Amino acid sequence: MARLIDGKAIAQTVRNEVRQSVSAFRERHGRAPGLSVVLAGEDPASVIYTRNKEKAANEVGMVGALHKLPATITESDLLALVDRLNADPAIDGILVQLPLPPSVRSEAVLEAIDPRKDVDGFHPVNVGALWSSNPKLVPCTPRGCLRLLREVGAELKGSRAVVVGRSNIVGKPVAALLLAEHATVTLAHSRTRDLAAVCREADVLVAAVGRARMIGKDFVKPGAVVIDVGMNRLPDGKLAGDVDFAAVEPIAGAITPVPGGVGPMTIAMLLENTVIAARARLDERMH
Repeated sequence: MARLIDGKAIAQTVRNEVRQSVSAFRERHGRAPGLSVVLAGEDPASVIYTRNKEKAANEVGMVGALHKLPATITESDLLALVDRLNADPAIDGILVQLPLPPSVRSEAVLEAIDPRKDVDGFHPVNVGALWSSNPKLVPCTPRGCLRLLREVGAELKGSRAVVVGRSNIVGKPVAALLLAEHATVTLAHSRTRDLAAVCREADVLVAAVGRARMIGKDFVKPGAVVIDVGMNRLPDGKLAGDVDFAAVEPIAGAITPVPGGVGPMTIAMLLENTVIAARARLDERMH
């Protein structure tokens, strides 16, 4: 049976580390790091995510603020808010929750965020830095995946890693992080020819394709470490990952459950990114 990678417990460790960092930051600089979360519209999942992010920031001693905007917000009004947050010295991290209302271009809003405050790591400047092996702020879920791999002692150097899914939010940044750890990385996707055979070569398999239980037992090499980023709602309302957990668990060396695996890491890494951003901005000012 595979070792279960407990994302909840590891996320709690990260939050405790962040709490200590926040306390040290406040002692040194006389204020806590500030995180502003922007929500436009009433997308039910986004409402829950943003509330959880604000709450998590406040729990570790940061100043967490949620800006709730109507779905009818214009692009220019949203950009004006981002400009104000960029200019506010007490705010170290800005996160604009996606998806945005159809009338607002996501790219325009994400590019308007000051890259030094872009705690989601989606600004082209931060994407470029990641792929140039000089990472600044890295997307939260991919960073969470890497932390889980480290915690479980996965040998990344020289290993074969396969990432299934090529999104800008998870697949591509995970591939970049694994490359930086000296893994040999294949970025596969739903149109990869003979996907199961490609996946079976992996010592580390990251599933981020967005299809419930697509990765079955014939996709997994015995003893591989399997990180399941998928969060799919089944017709009966239950959550399922991209990996068929019951089929794969007996074969894998270690595996993340859904829920309770990668999910809790995302907010924990957002908090860590906010501390990193706060320190970097102050270091800049001091030099």
